[in-house]
Amino acid sequence: MADPSSYRPKPGEIPDSPGVYRFRDEHRRVIYVGKAKSLRQRLANYFQDLAGLHPRTRSMVTTAASVEWTVVSTEVEALQLEYSWIKEYDPRFNVKYRDDKSYPYLAVTMSEEYPRVQVMRGHKKKGVRYFGPYAHAWAIRDTVDLLLRVFPVRTCSAGVFKNAARTGRPCLLGYIGKCSAPCVDRVSAEEHRELADEFCDFMTGRTNTYIRRLEKQMGEAAEEMEYERAARLRDDIEALKKAMEKNAVVLADATDADLIAVAEDELEAAVQIFHVRGGRVRGQRGWVTDKVEEITTGALVEHALQQLYGEETGDAVPKEVLVPALPDPVEPVQEWLAGRRGSGVSLRIPQRGDKKALMETVQRNAQQALVLHKTKRASDLTTRSRALEEIADALDLDSAPLRIECYDISHLQGDDVVASMVVFEDGLARKSEYRRFQIKGFAGQDDVRSMHEVITRRFRRYLAEKEKTGEWTDGEDAETPEIDRNGEIVGTGLTEDDGRPKKFAYPPQLVVVDGGAPQVAAAQRALDDLGIDDIAVCGLAKRLEEVWLPGDDDPVILPRTSEGLYMLQRVRDEAHRFAITYQRTKRSKRFRSSPLDDVPGLGETRKQALLKHFGSLKKLRSATIDQICEVPGIGRKTAETIAVALAQAAPAAPAVNTATGEIMEEEPGTMGSSGEPVTTGAPDERRGQET
Repeated sequence: MADPSSYRPKPGEIPDSPGVYRFRDEHRRVIYVGKAKSLRQRLANYFQDLAGLHPRTRSMVTTAASVEWTVVSTEVEALQLEYSWIKEYDPRFNVKYRDDKSYPYLAVTMSEEYPRVQVMRGHKKKGVRYFGPYAHAWAIRDTVDLLLRVFPVRTCSAGVFKNAARTGRPCLLGYIGKCSAPCVDRVSAEEHRELADEFCDFMTGRTNTYIRRLEKQMGEAAEEMEYERAARLRDDIEALKKAMEKNAVVLADATDADLIAVAEDELEAAVQIFHVRGGRVRGQRGWVTDKVEEITTGALVEHALQQLYGEETGDAVPKEVLVPALPDPVEPVQEWLAGRRGSGVSLRIPQRGDKKALMETVQRNAQQALVLHKTKRASDLTTRSRALEEIADALDLDSAPLRIECYDISHLQGDDVVASMVVFEDGLARKSEYRRFQIKGFAGQDDVRSMHEVITRRFRRYLAEKEKTGEWTDGEDAETPEIDRNGEIVGTGLTEDDGRPKKFAYPPQLVVVDGGAPQVAAAQRALDDLGIDDIAVCGLAKRLEEVWLPGDDDPVILPRTSEGLYMLQRVRDEAHRFAITYQRTKRSKRFRSSPLDDVPGLGETRKQALLKHFGSLKKLRSATIDQICEVPGIGRKTAETIAVALAQAAPAAPAVNTATGEIMEEEPGTMGSSGEPVTTGAPDERRGQET
């Protein structure tokens, strides 16, 4: 590990002008490339106290052994040079999107004498028109198959073309009318090129022109009683329309635009791009990248733009690029895009209308791509085993923690304080053993005290179960658990009489808490108070993804590429999700409380019947006992009890529109099951068991 002060440039050496800089390691390999409006100010940020640097930045500057820079005239030149160097050196600490060579394009080789339509991957070539990218090659072939009956362009390879020309016989497509067969001179080179141009025009979105032309020809053929020709034209029109339906209109103004969305967490980011041409989605692609450096969403967008358009020119760069966040500063990037296109490019965040709605769709795709990537990564057995071993090494455990429990506290400004416990066994979530807690020992907001209470309650139950099974009894008095043929514990021991596992019978090898040093200290203190000394404790602080151990002044920094850090993060995030879901459910139930809930013997069905009959709680409150008795299933005694309960309860506060401050009247259909205006919280995805 190098000391940054050993290669820090002298104060007067760094120019105060735009430029691009490179950090190199001791072997002279470039490990990071960056650009700056002012090299002096930017590089000064890397040579401050190491304790003040982000962990990933700290890792980079301690890996580097030297820094060098190149001065340029403008920020646009800096952007271009940065992109070139990242492509050339592939630095390990830069954000790198996985290469998109696997994405297939529909290509037309206009540079050849007889242009050919084909599927192409990899780097783009001069003289070839590209459409896409597509998610799958079969989607291209389906589209081409529909269009060839209208635009019978050559699709065969050079070898097949030359063989057909030599023998004087076209291939099968030539016989069935899906190729104009220029190989046997059915059409001239000029006529075939005209077909290829029309094919490209149709693919760029100029669809209505050709459909109207074919419809006119079909009408003329019908008038001349050439019904077979009219039928063929009708089928051609249907083929074109079917090809168009594969790309539904999403923007009514026939916009050419690319929409870029980013979904990210602390370690990774997923980027999704929709290519819209002529108002239709013509292609889609996406990447997942490791966030090697501390980076904002705007910077991720800037890197995505470099990846997308670094080697594109002309119409390949659309007039409009919609993004979730703008690079800072945005002007050089916009100027760079305009230079690639040859005319102005609008780079902006959509605010309303169809474009904002489509951006939300792209954002959902990015989020799903990130979730899918994480799921695939977590499902690999070898990866999970390596993650557990890395956790054991980092925390100095005797063995890999096969059972991990994670705890999180959730509340809304001190109200409805709850906690969650999630369980991962062998690196996989075991949702049947999730638990949730209400904080009972005190009122108000105190995450540290709440964590102490939850850990105490959970492990007090564990000790009680342990004592019940006889594990604390020495000698012959200890019960021996019965083991079945599958090796499962049955009868006495860790299972109930019906075979289900006892709630808190299994101890974890590792307790993870969501938080830093104070929460970790509270959890360790709870275990110490109970006399438990064989369970490890750590905390994961969200801000910098630091791992805290009890009694340590400094956190453990796991490498960014560590599978162990990824697993701890996944466990922590699941505990947070489970806790906040429960907290929202409690808050929603509290908002839906009603005086009818306190009427003994009045179930949900009869409450619904009352509200359906009267329309609102307000009208029910003003009803007489005889009117209440008219509701099916409500006797006089129950009606009297309801009337008394409603009379004693204070009238409910009116519902208020939080956006306008307007007091809303109660309407039939706006009542919840208990009769109050409903405030909907997030659905409880999994209830677990409450303790």
